[in-house]
Amino acid sequence: MNLSFFRDLWDFFIQNGKKIAEQSLVHTGLTFFSLFLSILVAIPLGIYLARHPKWANLIIGFTGVLQTIPSIALLGLMIPVLGIGIKPAIFSLFIYALLPILRNTYTGITGVDASVKEAALAMGMKPLQILWRVEIPLAMPVIMAGIRTATVINVGVATLAAYIGAGGLGEFIFGGISLNNPVMMVGGAAPTAGLAILLDFLLSRVQNFHFRGTASRVFLVGILFLLSSFYFIPKIGETKLFAGLTPEFFGRKDGYQGLQSVYHLKMSHVIISDAIMYAAMRDGDLDIVSGYSTDGRIQAYDLVNLWDDKQVFPPYQAALLVRKGVLQKYPELEGVLNLLAGKINDSLMTQMNYQVDFKKRNPDQVAKDFLLKNGLYREYKGIKKGKLVMGSKIFSEQYILSALYRYLINGYTSLELITKTGLGGTQVCFGALENGQIDFYPEYSGTGLLVILKPTEKISDSVSKSPEKLYAYIEGEFQKKYGLKWLKPLGFNNAYSLIMRRKQAEKEKIKSISDLSAYLLH
Repeated sequence: MNLSFFRDLWDFFIQNGKKIAEQSLVHTGLTFFSLFLSILVAIPLGIYLARHPKWANLIIGFTGVLQTIPSIALLGLMIPVLGIGIKPAIFSLFIYALLPILRNTYTGITGVDASVKEAALAMGMKPLQILWRVEIPLAMPVIMAGIRTATVINVGVATLAAYIGAGGLGEFIFGGISLNNPVMMVGGAAPTAGLAILLDFLLSRVQNFHFRGTASRVFLVGILFLLSSFYFIPKIGETKLFAGLTPEFFGRKDGYQGLQSVYHLKMSHVIISDAIMYAAMRDGDLDIVSGYSTDGRIQAYDLVNLWDDKQVFPPYQAALLVRKGVLQKYPELEGVLNLLAGKINDSLMTQMNYQVDFKKRNPDQVAKDFLLKNGLYREYKGIKKGKLVMGSKIFSEQYILSALYRYLINGYTSLELITKTGLGGTQVCFGALENGQIDFYPEYSGTGLLVILKPTEKISDSVSKSPEKLYAYIEGEFQKKYGLKWLKPLGFNNAYSLIMRRKQAEKEKIKSISDLSAYLLH
């Protein structure tokens, strides 16, 4: 890391200070609300197990098994039951906090010297009095150690809550990963680490406190409840409609940043994975989502693209981005890859996406059906003499395109195509292409311009209004700067889009992004 990185990081904190503060409150609330629930369950259960040790190994072992479930998998499993947002996040964090608190409570209570309990009994104390006045105070340092461990675990796991729209500091981390933006990643990771260190330090001070009176224990519970409430503090500037934005869209200049600067659009929003945002839209958890104009779920869920009347989103013509060395090594390859050029229009791509996203058909079968219908399917009978590697991003359209090219290369050439699908966002695929880990992948002209080339605003404005000008510009610049070649466009334009439910858009008379901005201001 050089000096410029730290300068950029400082600028990031200055520009996003308000958002980071809001995320930190949400993150703290998520952590302590789940912790509070875990304490309510784990401490009484730990006390019960100390009185009935024959159940201890079974129940503590079971909570240990629960904690071995990968956090992202647990969150995903909860979505069909609890939806998106706070409920699955709180439940998952509750599960992860149980084990350390339960185990330490059991260990702390059973570790109290038997002679001390006998002395208390001899003094005439009843079992409940012994528990409250002797065992719990003596076991409290051990119990607090478990709470500290659970807190640090939950601070880390809570970053994944952003994946399902629950907010928190994970929003910047996911955005940074999607955009391969180290500044954004550190901008989310550093406050998370700082929060974990701060909370662990504060709890270490609490751990050394002597909890011998009822008032002190009530005070501790009150503090935990107060910290839990941070999640429910109303967000400043909440709007009438609630949006779900993908991490990449949130961080791109041709995404939410562009909408803010051109339309002055400000929406209450959460960062959410595009894998679940349409289901959240269907279920009414979200009013607006950031999507793609050819997404098949628009048709499936009766949604509508809002008209980008000020043209923030440039043309996004789909085409293959290929290493020139591959084309030089295999001269016949370019002609085969260009067999799809101009063959797929917007409606065809939307229909294929619909088949995969909503009808749940295999992308391979959808691709094969398209090639058969258009007379492009062929089976190669000879011996394969070489291998190519194709990458793709992590959404259905790219899986379909990968399958189309695999059938073409395997059927028309002596080469075998290996596909590496689901590589993530633009920067991951482009980095793999630059490093020679893949030979080509499907890209979009607008993304190539704004995310990879990042030209001046003057150049961007001059070329982005015309698909032909934009394509000619990126074709020349990519050859010159990276030694990469854009093949002929496939024929469809998969632009970024803001999407609403059709009935809601018609009810509020929102047809364009300008209409949306005006609606939110009143």
